Amino acid sequence: MSNVLDTITAEGLKKDVPQFDIGDQVKVFVKIKEGDKTRDQAFGGTVIARKGSGANETFTVRHVAFGVGVEKVFPVHSPYISRIEIEAHSHVRRAKLYFLRGLKGKSARLRTTVASKAKDAAPAAAEAPTAAEAPAAAEA
Repeated sequence: MSNVLDTITAEGLKKDVPQFDIGDQVKVFVKIKEGDKTRDQAFGGTVIARKGSGANETFTVRHVAFGVGVEKVFPVHSPYISRIEIEAHSHVRRAKLYFLRGLKGKSARLRTTVASKAKDAAPAAAEAPTAAEAPAAAEA
């Protein structure tokens, strides 16, 4: 019986969900239907909780808009979520970041660990000889 349920729930799971964790800055694009048209509306913020597993998995995103904290709970595998973009990763030591609700301003910041494109290009540039080393390398 559970094998049939597993196959049915596996069909409803998305394959293109990015790997994100608690504390990450994400931008969630939700499909909004207005009349006969649909558009994507972005909701960006910090992931403060993940809950559940499989088809029932949800995550909570929090951001501050006009001085008021706004939280939304999104199902990970919902057909109404068109995509999730990860903007930054943060180092956290908690599974749920509900303590951010009571903080304001600079104290509500998390320590980000962003890997920028410049950092990714640095190791490749370090392996290549510089202009000053190139003639010496050619003579040897």
